[in-house]
Amino acid sequence: MPIEESARVSRKKLSLVAVLGICVAAFVVVTGIASREKSNADLRTWTDEQAIPTVAVALPTARALVPTLELPGRLEAYSRAPIYARVSGYVKNWNVDIGAQVKAGQLLAEIEAPDLDQQLLQARADLSSQQASAKLSEATLNRRKTLVSSNFVSQQEIDERTADLANKRAAVNSGQANVDRLEALAGYKRIVAPFDGIVTARNTDVGALINAGASTGPAMFVVSDIKKLRVYVNVPQNYVPSIRIGAKATVSLPEYAGQNFPATVESSSQSVDVATGTTRMQLELDNPGGRLMPGSYANVTMNLVRERVPLRIPASALMFNRNGLRVATVDAADKIRFKTVTIARDLGREIELASGLEPDDRVIVAPPDGMVDGDKVRVAGQNVGKPATASEKQDKKG
Repeated sequence: MPIEESARVSRKKLSLVAVLGICVAAFVVVTGIASREKSNADLRTWTDEQAIPTVAVALPTARALVPTLELPGRLEAYSRAPIYARVSGYVKNWNVDIGAQVKAGQLLAEIEAPDLDQQLLQARADLSSQQASAKLSEATLNRRKTLVSSNFVSQQEIDERTADLANKRAAVNSGQANVDRLEALAGYKRIVAPFDGIVTARNTDVGALINAGASTGPAMFVVSDIKKLRVYVNVPQNYVPSIRIGAKATVSLPEYAGQNFPATVESSSQSVDVATGTTRMQLELDNPGGRLMPGSYANVTMNLVRERVPLRIPASALMFNRNGLRVATVDAADKIRFKTVTIARDLGREIELASGLEPDDRVIVAPPDGMVDGDKVRVAGQNVGKPATASEKQDKKG
């Protein structure tokens, strides 16, 4: 083969190799740029997704709790009578002391009232004088009537005598009423028990000065009927509809550890105290042995009646701001939806709700600050992995 022809063939082969090299280099460059652009796009997408807050959610629980409510209460005697004096004087003697069992009408003490005794004597003397005057007026009238037929007396005199007799009889009635009043008042010198019970207080002694009607000071005696006791409990307003009249309750006292005494809800004040937001309820408690004492502190456990089992959520899920008490939930599109709720009972770490949520609502356990309604969130457990960069891919290949 001639030398010139061989040189032409070599140049063609070199050109072909060069073209192939250029094509390979161009392919490598284009592939690298495309891979880097894809990696950058994936990185931007991952970065945007990382900007979405991740939250932990939980469904409200509907486990039925024991439907009871425990509150402090106060025991009081079913019947209690502070006894004050109706007459002024000095205590002559007293017959019973605190803790004594008494019967209705039993003498507790006597009061010496000399002023009242003298008033009664004077009233009786005045009554006798008035009766004598009335008797004389009646006799005079009768004698004058016998002389009317002989015209010895005029009809005018008869009328005057009749009017005078009526006045005298009215004076007798007034005197008799005054005597009866003083006698009734004198009867109050004897202080007696108004009903069967126990003397829970004695605030007087022999020789003590007694002022009638001084109800501002301590009573002479206090008699209480403790065969039955009243238990007073202040119930928060939101629990009142769940406590029915006639519902059963149990009462426990510190001095009788481990013992429960049955009681019954008897009545309600049917009003809410604006200072405490509670309604006073009264329970009836039998105390035949007299073991329980009026005035004692007690723990009262009452049964609640509910239409449905309430939902419970973690206490950390509650949010309170100018919009009120709310809970942040996550809808099907993983967006924030705030719901206003009403608390039924605070259980410490959990809150029992009266309204506002449904059983299938996904509640954010610990909502972060700055969330607004409609924000996109990621539910914990749905993590998105970080995309690899172009250099990382090349390292893996290399």
